[in-house]
Amino acid sequence: MHEILDAIRLFDGVVEFAPTEGSDVPPIAWGDHFFYYSPDGSIPATTQPYATIVTKDYPDDTTSRLGVDGRWRLNVQVDATTFATLTGGRGPDAAPHDPAEADAVLRHPVYGALDWVAIINPGPRTLSMAKTLLRDAHESARRRAERRDAVGRGSEGGGEGDAREGGEGEEDARVTGAGGPAS
Repeated sequence: MHEILDAIRLFDGVVEFAPTEGSDVPPIAWGDHFFYYSPDGSIPATTQPYATIVTKDYPDDTTSRLGVDGRWRLNVQVDATTFATLTGGRGPDAAPHDPAEADAVLRHPVYGALDWVAIINPGPRTLSMAKTLLRDAHESARRRAERRDAVGRGSEGGGEGDAREGGEGEEDARVTGAGGPAS
């Protein structure tokens, strides 16, 4: 996990939200990591993360068998073409897979329909690809943010592009990468 974290923390304008035990987020999220593009250092109020690392099963997501023997899962939002190429398609045409297979690119067990892929314990077969997928997801998030900001600047009184306020748990967020302050 450290190699993935080290790689993503170098991205310009990345904000990592990593709730820890005792923070005011639900305990189920403690120990997980959520990544956003936000050069101002706040967690965007109206944007979902473009990548996550989860360290345990969630009540509606148990097929990956996480948390046992150090199992964790990298989840990344990709475009539809990349999703189909990596996972063999969707719906009835999708290739069968073992949702608990490690070091393989899989459809996310819950958010696959939204073009999210998952890699349990990236290793020799997937580590390089995982880093590429993360870079691409970060760049896509950057482009979306720039479009929202351009729309927001074009209207009186701001707009949705100006909604950059952080939420609860801001103490756990940090901006990393070449453009952010030192952690």
